Amino acid sequence: MKLTAIDIIIIFVYLISTVVIGLVLKKVAQKSKSNYLLGGNKLPWYMLGLSNASGMFDISGTMWLVTLLFVYGLKSIWIPWLWPVFNQIFLMVFLSIWLRRSKVTTGAEWINTRFGRTRDSNLSHGVVVIFALMMCLGMLAYGFIGLGKFMMIFIPWEMVSPYIPFAISEQYVPHLYGIAFTIFAVFYAVIGGMTSIVWADVLQYIIMTVSAILIGVLAMKALAVETLVVPEGWANPFFGNNLNDLNWTGIIDEVNAKIASDGYSLFMIFFMMMIFKGVLVSLAGPAPNYDMQKILSTKSPKEAAKMSGFVSVVLMPIRYFMIAGFAVLGLLYYDKLNLLVAGQIDFEQILPSAIAEFVPVGFMGLLLAGLLAAFNSTFAGTLNAAQAYIVNDIYLRYVKPSANNIQIRNMNYITGVAVVLVSIVFGLYAQDVNSVLQWIVSALYGSYVVSNVLKWYWWRFNGYGYFWGMVAGLIPALIFPYIFSETLDLYYFPWLLLVSIAGALLGTFLTKPTKEETLKEFYKTVNPWGFWGPIKRKVMEEDPSFVPNKNFKMDMFNVLLGTIAQTALVALPIYIVIKDTLPIWITIIITVICGFILKKTWWDKLPEE
Repeated sequence: MKLTAIDIIIIFVYLISTVVIGLVLKKVAQKSKSNYLLGGNKLPWYMLGLSNASGMFDISGTMWLVTLLFVYGLKSIWIPWLWPVFNQIFLMVFLSIWLRRSKVTTGAEWINTRFGRTRDSNLSHGVVVIFALMMCLGMLAYGFIGLGKFMMIFIPWEMVSPYIPFAISEQYVPHLYGIAFTIFAVFYAVIGGMTSIVWADVLQYIIMTVSAILIGVLAMKALAVETLVVPEGWANPFFGNNLNDLNWTGIIDEVNAKIASDGYSLFMIFFMMMIFKGVLVSLAGPAPNYDMQKILSTKSPKEAAKMSGFVSVVLMPIRYFMIAGFAVLGLLYYDKLNLLVAGQIDFEQILPSAIAEFVPVGFMGLLLAGLLAAFNSTFAGTLNAAQAYIVNDIYLRYVKPSANNIQIRNMNYITGVAVVLVSIVFGLYAQDVNSVLQWIVSALYGSYVVSNVLKWYWWRFNGYGYFWGMVAGLIPALIFPYIFSETLDLYYFPWLLLVSIAGALLGTFLTKPTKEETLKEFYKTVNPWGFWGPIKRKVMEEDPSFVPNKNFKMDMFNVLLGTIAQTALVALPIYIVIKDTLPIWITIIITVICGFILKKTWWDKLPEE
């Protein structure tokens, strides 16, 4: 263990600071349900944007992205489209505006605005709550495993085990460490609610920014005296049908086996599948997690759009400067890294191993505090979302609708602790960070897509269609990982899609449409584009002054520009770290041009309501 007293003090000061934030904002959170779950809709968009970016700067994802850049080089900038990362652009351009206009507390509560309060709406509401809790538990387990694997490098088990009064298998050591450090995130999230989470996230973002700059600069200094030895295609973001230009033979032979095991070798097919799935997932809107809760916490639809756009600007350059720094240090000094876990090479250990090997005293404490902050931010935001669904959509809807603020506060505390305990159990059965990630982004998201695309864009789609579309997707999403255990989850996404489409269409056409009054109210309030012809005509007959949304083409143009700019912001810091001058200027020019056009076509035209 290389932690000195200075490092430990820095980490301790950070952890105590989060506790203080929770205690200071405790009374603000207790004023009302809205204050606890949404910050009272009083937080400025830029703070929520920093908070959201901080939540996405998670430790498990950072470990995964460092591994991707190490292995695939600049081609790795496309792989996060698995999430897909460009869903933030769809949110920025139009979906955050539509969602915020609903004025609800959670995604499940939003169902009532679309389908009314009928039996089919109740079924849809129930399945969204189940999906949201599965998503939150999966995300909590994902972060939980990553944190544990990360801390093992700095606190070796052999130093801790003599003080533990029970025996534990080596494979569960990361989970034990995860539990220990989770306690702090649980405290300020449960005590202080959304306001506490946002203020803690802003503190954490500042720490992570300083840490990212430190690592990037260390890597650039190392490159000044060392030579980066990588395959021919490593620094080229473009690709053909496969990854023939990424042959690691004679450089680091083990990486070839890593590429084969990831299932990305036929990269063109993989890329096309990512775009196909990514566009559908993005059109569906935000999944019911911390991202959705931040959108619902903004002051207005206009600020919701600004917040979603701000996330990419403040997240991508800083995060990838750190990722590039770690990947370069790992490549330069690969022979010094300790990547063995239970006797096997684990490339997800590159990040913590590089920190242990190369970061100087004092700065290590700052960096560890930053990465702990990244974990806490993601964990706290996800926990808040899970609490929102349990308290708002189960307790207040079915158990005690008349609950007062004290009862709501106590239920928030109880559910917060319960969700954490369940996520810990869930995490015990997960193999590694990548396995949880693949299941979340491919299988679980696959079940979500069809119903949540149709709900925005097609008037005839009803609550039964939503329910059966979700159910038809969720069941195979839980089963397929066991049936197709040797297949990359992304590749059975089309089958999930077909099953969900069948469920959604049968559920819709075998039952009556949603009540016309509900549809008209939804259409007038949200004003989406799409297949709303019959409802649009009736709304305009009743209110000739109503102006329907005709922005489809402009929105798609802005989405394309935004995605190009976002991708350039990912590539730019990597090129800066590896000192590749021409691509640096190309990415800067692309970003500036896209930003200038978006100022005219998006920012200046944001609606006030």
